Amino acid sequence: MTRKQLALFLDVSFRTIEHWENGNGTITGPVRALYRILEERPELVDYYEVPEREWSLRLYYMFRNYICTIIDVDERARRVRIRNYTNDMQFRAFGAVIEPDYGQYEEFLESRCFPRSRDKMKLVLRELNLPFYDPFLIIEKTEGRMAEDEFWIRIER
Repeated sequence: MTRKQLALFLDVSFRTIEHWENGNGTITGPVRALYRILEERPELVDYYEVPEREWSLRLYYMFRNYICTIIDVDERARRVRIRNYTNDMQFRAFGAVIEPDYGQYEEFLESRCFPRSRDKMKLVLRELNLPFYDPFLIIEKTEGRMAEDEFWIRIER
C-alpha cells in the first residue's frame, strides 16, 4: 500500500503519513490501534482494496457512505461477479449468495425500484423522464434509494 493509499484509507493527510514514517511523530488516537493491526496483518489491506474493474459496468451497493458490495457486470455475456465488504448478510446486495447469476442480478435491481404494479406508474415514469419500466434506468435516476432504508447504488461505467 502506498502512502497516498494509506492516507486515504485512514482518512488522514499524506503529510501525516510521512510524519509517522519518518519517526518524527507518534501515532495517537484511535488510528493507532488500526495502524498496529495493519502492520501485523497486511493481508487485510488486500482484502479491503477495491479491485480493478474488468467489465464495462460496476455498481457499488452502499449503506450510507460505506461500500457493502461491489457488483461487476458484463451485460453482453450476461455475467455477474461480486465482492462483499461486510459479513452481515443483511447488508450484502445478494445476502448469502456468493456467486449470483444474471437473473438474480436483475431481481436485485428490481428490488431497488418501485414495483411494476405501482398505481399510476406512468406518472412516476414521466416524472423520471423514462419511456418505460426498466429497473436499471430507474436506478440510474434514483440511485436505487428507497424511502424505508439508507441503502443506495452508485453506478460506474
